[in-house]
Amino acid sequence: MAGVVRLALLTLVAALTVLVAGVGQLVWIGALAVAGLPTLFMPRHRVIAPLGRLAEVLLIAVGASYIAGAAVDAGTFTSGVGAGALLPYLAVPLTAAAFYGHRFEAGALLLAATIGLGTAGAFIHVDGVRLIDSPGYLAICAQWLVLVTLGTLTSGALQRAVLARRSVPQPYAEATRLLTQLRTVARQLPGATLDPGGIAEHLIDEVRTVTKSDRAAVLTASGGGRLMVLAQSGLGLDGSDRSDWETTLDTDSAIAEAWASQLSQISSRSQTIRRTAAAPGTSSEVSALVVPLVAGVRTVGLLVLELDAAGGFPPNAAARLRSVADPAALRLEAALLFDEVRSLATNEERQRLAREIHDGVAQELVMVGYGIDNALATLPEEGSETTETELRALRAEVTRVITELRLSLFELRSEVERHGGLTAAIAEFARIVGASAGLRVHLSLDDSPARLPAATEAELLRIAQEAITNARKHAGATNLWVTCSVDPPNAQIEVSDDGQGIADQRVDGHYGIAIMKERAERIRGRLEIRPRHPHGTTVAVVLGSSGRRDNV
Repeated sequence: MAGVVRLALLTLVAALTVLVAGVGQLVWIGALAVAGLPTLFMPRHRVIAPLGRLAEVLLIAVGASYIAGAAVDAGTFTSGVGAGALLPYLAVPLTAAAFYGHRFEAGALLLAATIGLGTAGAFIHVDGVRLIDSPGYLAICAQWLVLVTLGTLTSGALQRAVLARRSVPQPYAEATRLLTQLRTVARQLPGATLDPGGIAEHLIDEVRTVTKSDRAAVLTASGGGRLMVLAQSGLGLDGSDRSDWETTLDTDSAIAEAWASQLSQISSRSQTIRRTAAAPGTSSEVSALVVPLVAGVRTVGLLVLELDAAGGFPPNAAARLRSVADPAALRLEAALLFDEVRSLATNEERQRLAREIHDGVAQELVMVGYGIDNALATLPEEGSETTETELRALRAEVTRVITELRLSLFELRSEVERHGGLTAAIAEFARIVGASAGLRVHLSLDDSPARLPAATEAELLRIAQEAITNARKHAGATNLWVTCSVDPPNAQIEVSDDGQGIADQRVDGHYGIAIMKERAERIRGRLEIRPRHPHGTTVAVVLGSSGRRDNV
């Protein structure tokens, strides 16, 4: 490409030289072509390239002066203006130096061109007057020196922009690279998963091979100065299959200390919250070990172990667990990041689908409705009763479909962050759907300043939306009760109606219920579907150890 540009400009100045001073001055064009060969074939050589560009600049300065004098002798131009035939070629060596990042060389070449033009103009006389004393010569030289300087500065800026573009990857290119690496890592993880809960369960299984424990849990941040339980095992102090672990970071506990200090903590106190009396036969003495899961400089989680005995963990217990905890911290961090990326991608895809549906099929259905209205307006007054009835029935069906579509668009666009929290998002959806269906909506909201992970909140919102939509479409109800209780890491959402209930109590074949079950399992929750007394249905999703509530 550089050779083509050089040849094109050399041809241009050759044509100008012939027009201004005749064929005899083409010797300067030949000299320039020869001087440019080293820089053409070795443009980045540390010695040859700068010397070649300097030779070109000096040849241009001297040649322009001789061509100016020859133009005056030939009567083509007066006052040295003919120098402009060769001066455009100054752009070649100076621009090349700037583009390759040699700013000092470009400045030196510009200075050499100025000195060369002045020196040659002082030695060449035209009609007994020095060329440098000619106003035309000075004007044309100054003009081209300014133009070439601007071109050099532009070329330097372009070169810096190209380097910056190469050194800083574009967002989508960088995202593609990172996601490709993430996919490779995911395939190498145990179970080929990037599910935080699955990785936490695998970590607990690994810990069992290293040390003994009666209870174990993996906790991670959930926002608002709280932690959430990703996975746990062992019986609680009250004999239940779950323990209420201390998840507040502003308390005096080994969990809070380990999170803040990134140092393992051994305690003689249980790190659970005893809500009931201890189970018979359970020791009152407890030993706890909390090991922080640190990836780089960031704490991504905690591994908590307990034994129902005093002094159950020797001082070197934490060191033994490091061989398991450190690799798990990296895996857990990758899984949490992937969970966040997946949540963002899912929300973006939902928004895209909503836009496409709104701009496509929704608008077309509205036009169909208008077409039916026009057809009704143009029917003859007599003899079209049957056609009118059918058209009105069709118009009512189109209106119903448009209403359903608008509710579906609202469901697609609903996001937790947009409404400021999970309970607020569910309440807003229930109000709008209830108003459109003529349902009386009764809300009971018990929210917490702490937040669940974004992916968990998104799944709970979709489960609640599906339950509310099912009640609107299939229950034939007049009342809808929505109860939300969120206290991370626990949550419980119930949707009840006073409709016809679940036919034959068979729910396994219902596609919407199957989706709700999959969503609940994905966040380590459980879905409960039961009749509501005296009639109707209750759909509940429970996360963690939230107590079950029955609507009245």
